[in-house]
Amino acid sequence: MVAGRYRIEGRLGAGGMSTVFRATDSVLERSVAVKLLAEHLAEDEAFVARFRREALSAARLQHPNIVQVFDSGQDPDSARHYIVMEYVDGPSCADLLRERRRLEIDETVHIVRDACHGLDYAHRAGVVHRDVKPGNLLIAEEMKITKLADFGIAKAAEQTRITQVGAVLGTAAYLSPEQAHGEESGPPSDIYSLGVCAYQFMTGRLPHEYSSLTELALKQQQDAVQPIRDFRPEVPAELDDAIRRCLEREPGSRYRSALELAEALEAGLQGQATEATHRMAPSDTEATRAMDPTRATDATASTRAMPRTAYAPAAAAPAYEEAAAPPARRDRREAARAARRRRMTTFFALLLVVAAIAAVGLALLATSDEGGGGVSPIEEGDVEGQIQELRNFIQENTR
Repeated sequence: MVAGRYRIEGRLGAGGMSTVFRATDSVLERSVAVKLLAEHLAEDEAFVARFRREALSAARLQHPNIVQVFDSGQDPDSARHYIVMEYVDGPSCADLLRERRRLEIDETVHIVRDACHGLDYAHRAGVVHRDVKPGNLLIAEEMKITKLADFGIAKAAEQTRITQVGAVLGTAAYLSPEQAHGEESGPPSDIYSLGVCAYQFMTGRLPHEYSSLTELALKQQQDAVQPIRDFRPEVPAELDDAIRRCLEREPGSRYRSALELAEALEAGLQGQATEATHRMAPSDTEATRAMDPTRATDATASTRAMPRTAYAPAAAAPAYEEAAAPPARRDRREAARAARRRRMTTFFALLLVVAAIAAVGLALLATSDEGGGGVSPIEEGDVEGQIQELRNFIQENTR
């Protein structure tokens, strides 16, 4: 029994910070999910205080697409801190990925659209999830809806002793670039993470496949996301665009709200693009879309009404332009390149700190069975090697 009321019946899952059990509320006689925090966390007073505040914040969220928090406290017998939540009778999306590798197109839109509605409600209430991943998207089979789980713990762990020793929240592949750099998370961070989920549901792979944390961080900064249609040509081009808009490097280049994303997904499934999608500036996703020869046959009336220059790719520069450029232009280019090199030097220096912290954290969480479905954890024994590899890389590229 937990708190003299919740009778534990079986384990549902475990992670680096908590273990979740199925239980029966002996007072109300209903099934619930009880999350027990790891024993070592009880020693961190800052974490416990933050956790309590965030549990209260999450408990105020009452929405069909969010797992309801019923109760929280400290068990007097075991001194374990707990949260009592709504029990969702159904698999997580991580379970579905493990079983099927990828999901159907309309199924993906339905799941992500539901998650968007839950996120939009939470964001308007001032709550950011910070750990959106397939393991936290639960399918309520009876009602056929998606519910977001685990609001609260991610925020509670920020700026505490736990993060200082290297605990990483969630799987690295689902973190937005700004989260990976240690910046404050906001609604655009949740939209990015949900976009990673949608991309993986469609393709069976991540937007950036990686074998080390260093490689992942570099790919997020430098590589364009490969179109979904390269793997599934039957996906409407507008739906492909809508998902990849979530994966823009800059938060301001993503959808303004989760509700905008939901509308774009529903329109994309029908081969249409929303005003929000048209509003966004061309980017890497736009360049790859412009090169799609089938794109012209997919255009809707609203798309054809847009000025063609809005999506026109830049003309390729002639091979001799560099040599023929006037001296003043070459000087400006050299100055711009020098500035870029200075920015990259600062970036790689910051990346060393982030990668060192994240590598240790992922090794600590490698035993979690709440995996993201297809993401290989970093080998614990290779953590020091990866950190040294990053140091060498920085030294070679900042001389």
